[in-house]
Amino acid sequence: MNTLFDKIWDAHIVQEVKDGPTQLYIDRLYCHEVTSPQAFSGLRERGIKCFRPEKIFCMPDHNTPTHDQDKPIEDAISRTQVDTLAKNAKDFGLTYFGMMDEKNGIIHVVGPERGLTLPGMTIVCGDSHTSTHGAMGAVAFGIGTSEVEMVMASQCILQTRPKTMRITIDGKLGKGVMAKDMALYMMSKMTTSGATGYFVEYAGEAVRSLTMEGRLTLCNLSIEMGARGGMIAPDETTFEYIKGREYAPIGEAWNTSLAYWKTLKSDENAVFDKEVRFAAEDIEPMITYGTNPGMGMGITNSIPTTEGMDEASRTSFEKSLDYMGFQPGEPLLGKKIDYVFLGACTNGRIEDFRAFASIVRGRKKADGVVAWLVPGSWMVDAQIREEGLDKILKEAGFAIRQPGCSACLAMNDDKVPAGKYAVSTSNRNFEGRQGPGSRTLLASPMVAAAAAVTGVITDPRELF
Repeated sequence: MNTLFDKIWDAHIVQEVKDGPTQLYIDRLYCHEVTSPQAFSGLRERGIKCFRPEKIFCMPDHNTPTHDQDKPIEDAISRTQVDTLAKNAKDFGLTYFGMMDEKNGIIHVVGPERGLTLPGMTIVCGDSHTSTHGAMGAVAFGIGTSEVEMVMASQCILQTRPKTMRITIDGKLGKGVMAKDMALYMMSKMTTSGATGYFVEYAGEAVRSLTMEGRLTLCNLSIEMGARGGMIAPDETTFEYIKGREYAPIGEAWNTSLAYWKTLKSDENAVFDKEVRFAAEDIEPMITYGTNPGMGMGITNSIPTTEGMDEASRTSFEKSLDYMGFQPGEPLLGKKIDYVFLGACTNGRIEDFRAFASIVRGRKKADGVVAWLVPGSWMVDAQIREEGLDKILKEAGFAIRQPGCSACLAMNDDKVPAGKYAVSTSNRNFEGRQGPGSRTLLASPMVAAAAAVTGVITDPRELF
């Protein structure tokens, strides 16, 4: 009896080294500008080409500005990184979607929406949030730059087989609770190291009820629990999402693929190395109060106190709260905020913009709040305009920026100033992640929207 992970992993084994790693075949390598330059340099130094260039797709996303993308990038370092990727892709004959290309965007948004990411695949990228693609029923994980070079050269990678974990979320989600809240809730219970060494399969009624966008958000955040990756068995939701997309199989190839995809689920009696269960009814809209994604709580709760903590935990906890300017035991509702960021590979999809727009419709952006609304791709941007969401957002005082990773990380112009509070739909709230001295509160698109129109941390359910 095999798990979903076992079925895909075993189908891709080239050879196994006794007491060593597995040589695994890789179906798709995604490349962006940050982790690929050294890999390309390594190939040049050895005088070799990419073994299967048609399996490799490249696009800049981290360093791209979210305005004036038709003009040269002002920041010299960012410009060099983006230009270098374009040259490398051309030199090695790889598919490249550059800035202003209609297929450009955040690589973890573009892969699924273009049908490049498919069930049963093994997928890697030099980026930890490659776990996102597991939502399609794939084994997807981030790799280091030297491993990027390995895959380019051989279309294979050496990996130690991870353990398996199943996280089941039973029941129905409450009103205003999104996939982001599910992930932050799990992390608040399991900590950011709770899934270290495991590949996680998400299951249960609450997971099955998620849209494809919601599933992508959930799997995106697997890495923040320490997991090697996360995945969800493909079902009718998955198949409907894929059908008709640009790189999806068509005709007889579709029928053959679909028949295979339907076998991709854990056998009834499959044994996981670890099983964890949660109840959907226990999850409310979440927000983080500290400096790692596991320091989160229900939005109506108060920050924990240090009672019962050991000395090391207390020291770390107090340091984190000191950075954030918060006190143990205080609530966050009503706290003034300065910035709101909607976007990233976590929440830059069309569903996220729909959710944000549903809250701000008929309201106005609060004075003093700077809001960055950044689509995850040009396809998302087009959907926003087709559905008229841009008009709702504009009437409420919001502007839509151009696609890119934006304020998720301080690698482009979109930086939160020191000391300022940002309610962010991104994935990490580490010290300085959004800019030196910035203070990040991770939340769902609905919680971000509620803060954007009230100027303070607000339970979005009060605005329904």
